Order: sequence, then structure tokens, then C-alpha cells
Amino acid sequence: MIIGENLPNMPWQDRPEGCKDIVWRYNNNPIIKRHQIPSANSIFNSAVVAKDGAFVGVFRSDDKAMEQRLFLGKSQNAIDWDIEHDPMPLFNDKEEQVGVASGYDPRVCWIEDRYYVTWCNSYHGPTIGVAYSFDFKKFYQLENAFLPFNRNGVMFPRKINGKYMMFSRPSDNGHTPFGDMYLSQSPDMEHWGYHRFVMQAQGWAWTKVGAGPIPIETKEGWLLIFHGVGTTCNGMIYSMGAAILDIDEPWKVKYRCKPFIFHPEEIYECVGDVPNVTFPCATLQDAATGRIAIYYGAADTVVALAFTQVDELIQYIKNNAL
Repeated sequence: MIIGENLPNMPWQDRPEGCKDIVWRYNNNPIIKRHQIPSANSIFNSAVVAKDGAFVGVFRSDDKAMEQRLFLGKSQNAIDWDIEHDPMPLFNDKEEQVGVASGYDPRVCWIEDRYYVTWCNSYHGPTIGVAYSFDFKKFYQLENAFLPFNRNGVMFPRKINGKYMMFSRPSDNGHTPFGDMYLSQSPDMEHWGYHRFVMQAQGWAWTKVGAGPIPIETKEGWLLIFHGVGTTCNGMIYSMGAAILDIDEPWKVKYRCKPFIFHPEEIYECVGDVPNVTFPCATLQDAATGRIAIYYGAADTVVALAFTQVDELIQYIKNNAL
């Protein structure tokens, strides 16, 4: 039911015997440890994509001064990663370096002829930075997509009705009383408008919701895996939710799963710089088999991997819709 390319070399493990979960963990998590870059205090909330028979990625690392930078990485199997030790440089259209990618929670999306990276950039507060690359070697920075304050900028993998589309979550300058998800549209990746409400924070995600990986196109609509946050007496808990959106008007939610599909349970998800976090930023999927691998940040400290199967997940969403 996935509309897209086959990816037979993507990571995969079958559901463990006796496991009833709709999403299950890789048995050798975490796949990226917190000190894999010499300067790092943590590496988490990172994005990967297939390229030329292998895999590339943009990785968030917070250093020991808690400064946030983005780093490029590559892998042959999408599990064992070689991450560059210097932050990702950014260039303007005159081929001049304008700095390095500072910020957090990147996503990577291939659209038409290039890779786009969106991340939480800083411009008098958090907003959505945008850059593109043709070869994953040199990235050209565009204007920020939105005014501050905003987070969780997530592109769609193709134009819809002639426009680029991006999710975001308007916020404040901190950990936000504004928790709802919106969609914006652009003819040129620089001018954004036609804003549409998508979904509100509710249920187990009563504090906030934000888009996770790039939406997956399926015959049922756009499959969206998102993060949702509930605030308890012991702090925030970041879990994963899922929804199916209309294929032509993706701000319209056809089905939103009432239960979460994944929740912090393991020690590396519950103990770290920020406890109780499973934050999805990327997927790899194979149209031939319907397999989906989900990359997520665990406890704002490491990167981990989980799996699901598209037909089973879509049926689970429909059977358990709000």
C-alpha cells in the first residue's frame, strides 16, 4: 500500500515472538551512542534518507556547552553510521559559506531533484530553517520559512496541487502552551501561506503534537507518524502517534489513532538528558514489502530504531480511530 520506490536493503527485523505491539524495537538499540562525535554530549532527533544504494543523514548533536549543531553522516546499512566531526556548512547562492547549521531536530526530504533539510533554526527565537543540496555535499540555505516562534517543520515528499507543503507547530519561546499542528503551502519554497489547521493536542497528547518523519504516501492517504506530549506530575512524556490524512488536502485528517503507537519503556528512552522521550524524525520504507523503519531520538541522548508494517499500522489506526 506504500506508493513509492522499493528499498530492499533497508534495515529490518521481524516482530519478536510473542510481541503484540504495532511498533517494535530493534534488538540492538541504541544504534548511535551519545559520544559518537568527539565534541558531543548527545546525538539524537536525527534524520536519514536513502541515496545511491546507501544512506545519508543529518544528525543533531548537543556539545558539552549545550550548543546545538547539525552534522552530516553516511552509512552502507543505515544502522552503522560514520558521522562527520565538523558541523554541516551552509552556503549562499554565490557559493560563499555563510556559517554552519546551528539548531536542532532536522528532517530530510527528497523532492524532485534535490534534498531539502528543515530544522529548528534560531532567529530571535525558534523558527524553521531550510536548506537544499543536490549531492548531499554542499547545502544552500534559503530564507527561514516562518516568523518565530515555530518548531517541527516537516515537508511533504512531493508537490500537492502545484504547491510545496510543510507541517509546523506554532509555539512560544519555551516549552510552549501552544500545542497544535498546522500546514502551510508555498509555490517556491520561500513564500509560505495558505495556512491550514491539521490537528489539536488532545487525549494522551494533551500538551502538544508535532509532525515527525516525512509523511508516507499510501493508497489510503498520507500516513503521518507524529510525536505527542502529555504532561504528568513527573514531567513531560513524548510518545508516538499516527494518523491518515487526505491525499489531496492533507490538512484534513481522515483517521487519527486514539492510542499511542509507541511509548518510552526501555532504559535508554527513560534515562538521559531528558527522560521519557521517544521522538520520531525519519523513516525508511520499502514499497514492495510494506516495511517501515522508524528512527527516533531516545531521552534526548541517543538514536534508536523501531519497525512496523504499513498494512498492519493503517488497519490499527482505522480500528482505533478517535
